[in-house]
Amino acid sequence: MKTMGSLITQGATQALLIISSFVYQLSAVAEDTPRYAVDPSWPKPLPNDWSMGQASGVAIDHHDHIWVIHRPASACTTEQSQPGGVIMKSKSCRPAPPVLKFDQEGHLLNSWGGPGEGYDWPEREHGLTIDLRGFVWIGGNGTSDGQYLKFTTDGHFVLQIGQSGPLTNSSDVTRLGQPADADIDIQAREVYFADGYHNHRVIVFDSETGRYKRHWGAYGNSPTDVKIGQYNPVSPQFGNPVHCVRIARDGLVYICDRANNRIQIFNKDGTFIRQFVIGEDTKSSGSTWDLDLWIDPMQSSLFHADGTNSKVRILRRESGRVTSEFGRGGDKPGEFHRLHNLALDSAGNLYTTEVDTGNRAQKFRLIRR
Repeated sequence: MKTMGSLITQGATQALLIISSFVYQLSAVAEDTPRYAVDPSWPKPLPNDWSMGQASGVAIDHHDHIWVIHRPASACTTEQSQPGGVIMKSKSCRPAPPVLKFDQEGHLLNSWGGPGEGYDWPEREHGLTIDLRGFVWIGGNGTSDGQYLKFTTDGHFVLQIGQSGPLTNSSDVTRLGQPADADIDIQAREVYFADGYHNHRVIVFDSETGRYKRHWGAYGNSPTDVKIGQYNPVSPQFGNPVHCVRIARDGLVYICDRANNRIQIFNKDGTFIRQFVIGEDTKSSGSTWDLDLWIDPMQSSLFHADGTNSKVRILRRESGRVTSEFGRGGDKPGEFHRLHNLALDSAGNLYTTEVDTGNRAQKFRLIRR
């Protein structure tokens, strides 16, 4: 690196220190796992005076484009986290469209979303998945959100599963209950939902027709909606929310039971395999917010987002052993405020999103595998 001396501005120096500190914190935990450095220049400023609200989902398509869903209703309120700290909104602030597509350098490539004919746009956007055929799946956890939507990458409506309206219960297979996430089994033509903020189940539908297939609760049992205390890693039912679902290449299905600080693992038919308890003493909103799988052929590691403790953890998939972790609370580059989602691109770069007043997406470049 060339010596910059007095030519380095104070802001640039601070950014370099943040990056150096971030890399050190991760490498100090484990030298045999991937190491990352935050990219404070990603994404680029949005056009048209647009602003990002609570960023409640991130996904990567087969072109390694990065997709983010956010909540426009929260975009132009009082403040927003940006590189360098929390700033006040300008008078010209305009909410960006809810679905944003970026390239690897952080340039906005496309944007769309919102109410339209033939479908019920979510009251409160939550969850974004891009399946291997290129369809975009979007959910919501508003008080009347019982549906999930399927679109083309250009925003043309394809399918709605469930419906908006008064919430029901975990036995109702005609609709969802504030669903948090989805993943798609392309070969079987099935979509799995983490359902959700109201219901206590995983539920599976035909991804082409929307026909109901099956559902289950914790440990593969029938779900109930009996009120049970949170933060219990042996709870007989999922807590609220059932916050993520991820299908591995070997067919195992991983479920985030956020309020019970655990990840439960199933076969596709709902047979319980095992569970990992993460951050067992975590209270507040729980520890298991989101997951993604490492890019090697065996998907040997799980990347885990913990929004309560402001950490990304890397776990061995066969054992659940935490091999490294990074992150701390804050609004500077590389820090997190209500870390909500994460996703890996094909090169192993990591992308995260934040809710509450976090209101941003971040990129962490892989610097060593």
